Amino acid sequence: MYRIVTGYYLKMNSNSMKIYFSGSIRGGRKNSSIYAQIIDFLKQYGDVLTHHVGDNNSEKPDEQLTDQNIHDRDLRWLSEADAVIAEVSTPSLGVGYEIGRAVEAGKPILCLYSNHADFELSAMISGCKDLEIICYDRLSETFQEIERFLSGIELRAES
Repeated sequence: MYRIVTGYYLKMNSNSMKIYFSGSIRGGRKNSSIYAQIIDFLKQYGDVLTHHVGDNNSEKPDEQLTDQNIHDRDLRWLSEADAVIAEVSTPSLGVGYEIGRAVEAGKPILCLYSNHADFELSAMISGCKDLEIICYDRLSETFQEIERFLSGIELRAES
């Protein structure tokens, strides 16, 4: 069931939501199991366009793609996404770039940061008023916040 809201439909059943998940790949795979858990949780809300980020061998599927192919594909997915969720505990140039592009595009963005991370959160993330940031001690604490965030997303009506 959807409710029309000025050219948008409000998610009552979120199975059609497109979610872009961002997490470090080349910057370090230490948190890949955390990414996998988040992605598994997100799948109940819609299509996770970047589910490969949670794979332990994430670079293997991309081995036959050039860096430009990866860039262009990921920006296409980012453009299609209704929401962006980024795990930002591991510093990553790619994640920062994706967040910046998502901010430019006006996407709703939720950043997740572990209080036990090895690095302090970048001021470019923590200082950005366009981002919602959740700091957590245990990953399970984030699921209710993710659910709250996604429940407020309005999806563009398909043309």
